[in-house]
Amino acid sequence: MDLHLTCGDKVLDLSSPVIMGVLNITPDSFSDGGRFLQLDAALNHAELLVAEGAAILDIGAESTRPNATPVTEQQELDRLLPVIEAVKQRFDTIISIDTSSPAVMLAAASRGVGLLNDVRALQREGALQAAAQTQLPICLMHMQGQPTTMQQQPRYEDVIDEISAFFEQRIEACMAQGIARQRLLLDVGFGFGKTLNHNLQLLAHLSDFKVFDLPLLVGMSRKSMLGAILQGAPVDQRLYAGLSAAAIAVLNGAHIVRTHDVKATKEAVAVAHALLNS
Repeated sequence: MDLHLTCGDKVLDLSSPVIMGVLNITPDSFSDGGRFLQLDAALNHAELLVAEGAAILDIGAESTRPNATPVTEQQELDRLLPVIEAVKQRFDTIISIDTSSPAVMLAAASRGVGLLNDVRALQREGALQAAAQTQLPICLMHMQGQPTTMQQQPRYEDVIDEISAFFEQRIEACMAQGIARQRLLLDVGFGFGKTLNHNLQLLAHLSDFKVFDLPLLVGMSRKSMLGAILQGAPVDQRLYAGLSAAAIAVLNGAHIVRTHDVKATKEAVAVAHALLNS
């Protein structure tokens, strides 16, 4: 695996775990909906994430929490583009765009975004073609169903095997569209159409996905799986559980950890990485 990923005009070094900071410019995200809708608030939070050690800023304008309301492409563009332009001008960091929309992918790429992060793994009409046109790296995430329905009794015969088969199919689809394999990253999609037991199986067996020889991205920060483990802890009381999950993920092969809590996660991940290299 090539541990240096070209992200537009920057190179991402994955020889040690990388922290991806979350910047949601949405009114309804589960953790911070509405907090960063205004440009000044978004820029202030971006500054904090970078100062705390985020190598990537993942900016999203459509909530994908369970039962989230879909947004139009124009709504996404109106929310995203001013923030992308301002962040690009102000910070020397890689910008990831959290979107499934082909039009948003193309518009964001033209403004200097370095990574596409698609929870639908380029399954929307035109997304494969748009992603290929950008020539950017793409994270393919697994989700059973759609955000509006994904947590309504998700079922698998074997969660590891079924997600592996999904990745094989999406990788083949990307390559058939002319997207080089070395541009792909994988995300098993913790909390996206999975029960707590499914999520725990995925965390325990994350190393099984090393067979694809592609970088692995994980995102468990503040998610309901942590709340369930903590017997109903609210979103703002899941930090320590999230740090434990991030460290375990790195021990099991994760290269990128997506989080709301950058500084604490970076420190927890550093311990896991030191153990791997001891």
